[in-house]
Amino acid sequence: MYALATAVVWAFALVLFKRSGETVPPLALNLFKNVLSLTLLTVCLLVLGEGPGTLAAFHRHDLYTLVLSGVIGIALADTAFFAALNRIGVGILSIVDCLYSPFAALFAWLLIAERLALPHYIGGALILGGVLLSSKHPPPPGRTRRELITGILLGALAIGMMAFSVVLAKPVLEAQDFPLIWAAAIRLGAGTAALLLLGAASPNRKAVAGVFRPSPTWRFTVPASVLGSFLSYILWIAGFKYAAATTAAILNQTAVIFAIILATILLHEPFSRRKGVAVGLAITGILVVTFGRQIFGKLSGMG
Repeated sequence: MYALATAVVWAFALVLFKRSGETVPPLALNLFKNVLSLTLLTVCLLVLGEGPGTLAAFHRHDLYTLVLSGVIGIALADTAFFAALNRIGVGILSIVDCLYSPFAALFAWLLIAERLALPHYIGGALILGGVLLSSKHPPPPGRTRRELITGILLGALAIGMMAFSVVLAKPVLEAQDFPLIWAAAIRLGAGTAALLLLGAASPNRKAVAGVFRPSPTWRFTVPASVLGSFLSYILWIAGFKYAAATTAAILNQTAVIFAIILATILLHEPFSRRKGVAVGLAITGILVVTFGRQIFGKLSGMG
């Protein structure tokens, strides 16, 4: 339920982030959403009465793992994700986002020894086919073919880093019942600290600082940040805490359906036949990865 709720909330947030990205640079948008979300998480911790002493029972290695997970999955991955969103739009990026399932399965196999089965390979190939097909889609208005390809590659890189970072953190989330809100706050705090350093070193420091001044853009950036970087973030962490990494990742991927529908209705992004086929391949891949073992098991039993 947590993983499915993540998909619905994230789809709405993605549309709002696209509107925000029309005027706010990726680094600035990422830092803004993180600062706002970290503030909300701090309020949650105060309300719950969970002070820093709560972490005394946990090993430093666990805390360092969460910090590293936050730097990779939030500071680096989210910035690349917003840069891709600006280039290719919600619809195509939602298809690229389906790479999250095979990436999560791959890293779960490499890092925490979750087993890969034949459906994972078949589903991953179908999803990759959908992504490759989407690269043949006409570029969004005002964008070139080169920007389309660059955006898809940036999106794939971002999704890969996100999957790696959350699988890296999964053993910590499961160990000794690590507090969920604290886990989210540590990851977000580490990512925000890294972004502050990147922002200070950026030649666009004024643009980064300017996003924190009230402006008409806030009507998109504030709700997008609350939905996408606070509510869906907690739901996302909870999904990975209580479910197998591969299962949670697959259920998260249903966001592609909601996101493309919302982008077509609210952002007037075209829904072409090529995009429809790409979405169909990606969703089929997700279903194969999700239910493949049961299907192959029944077929094997019938044989």
